[in-house]
Amino acid sequence: MELDNCFDFLAGDDIRIKGTRVGIESVLYQYIYREQPAEKIAERFPSLGLEQVYAAILYYLHHKPAMDRYMADWLNDARERRESQSANPPPVLIRLRERMAVGCLNRR
Repeated sequence: MELDNCFDFLAGDDIRIKGTRVGIESVLYQYIYREQPAEKIAERFPSLGLEQVYAAILYYLHHKPAMDRYMADWLNDARERRESQSANPPPVLIRLRERMAVGCLNRR
């Protein structure tokens, strides 16, 4: 099996598991940071087969320095997005929070 054939390389920062919309980072996050075994990861992502999960892990192990950078960039981007959204929430979220606060006050 040619490992690269298991993935769609859409951009330098967007690697998808072939035939799915699942990014390799989703599998690797579970594997690296949550220390989940491949079987648990496959259960978490029903659109993936166990072989696809193992392929993602193997790809990571074969390209560890590059994939460590990929994951660090992905985590940093996610953190920046959360901070930006927290500092500038969309109007719909502001209204929802206001309604929830009023609802909570009425229950007391």
